[in-house]
Amino acid sequence: MTASATPLPSGGLVVVQPSRRKHCAGCRRGPLSLLVLEDGAPRCLDCADLGHLVLLPRGDTALTRRAREESVLWAVVVRFNRRRGRYERQGLLVEEPALARAEARCLADAEARRRRRARDARRRAAEDERFAAAFASEIGRLFPGCPAERARAIAAHASARGSGRVGRSAAGRALTESAVTSAVVAAVRHVDTPYDQLLMNGVPRYEARRWIAPAVAGVLRGWARAADAG
Repeated sequence: MTASATPLPSGGLVVVQPSRRKHCAGCRRGPLSLLVLEDGAPRCLDCADLGHLVLLPRGDTALTRRAREESVLWAVVVRFNRRRGRYERQGLLVEEPALARAEARCLADAEARRRRRARDARRRAAEDERFAAAFASEIGRLFPGCPAERARAIAAHASARGSGRVGRSAAGRALTESAVTSAVVAAVRHVDTPYDQLLMNGVPRYEARRWIAPAVAGVLRGWARAADAG
């Protein structure tokens, strides 16, 4: 898929960061770092009457929102990601006085936003701590022979926020038996077997898992039967 075959985002003015050398179809200047497509032809910002705008890179959500609110004329800046086959936002073009006003607004309430972020971070940390404790408790229920410290380590690893691991999945949040068991299996695989070394030696992942499956099953059986043995 190529940029020319992929439609630009719709809604509002769109400016493109080209991945290839382009020259303005009007004034012939180039290569262009930013351009506007008019009837399929590239135009520089001056020819498109956008040359007075300044670029605000993405990253600061509050500043971007306020700059857009303050600016009468603005445009979204996009760049084509060939690997993903789509255009992605890179920032915003806004009027310079509007950006200055937006920056002043952000500075005025910077301390309030800092305190709000700190409160949110503390709240998320407390939620994560409670969930990890519940996850560890469920590991202890399913595998009573698993050492408590090990259960806590498995739970913390599996439930880390933003990790995409099983603990953050819908099943993991619901503490389903399959999700908790999957987390324990993954931990045993990496800690109690030569699985990682097999991977480093070039053994295909599924083949390595087949080789270490009996060892994983043995650990799980031992942890699951510990209560009966006691």
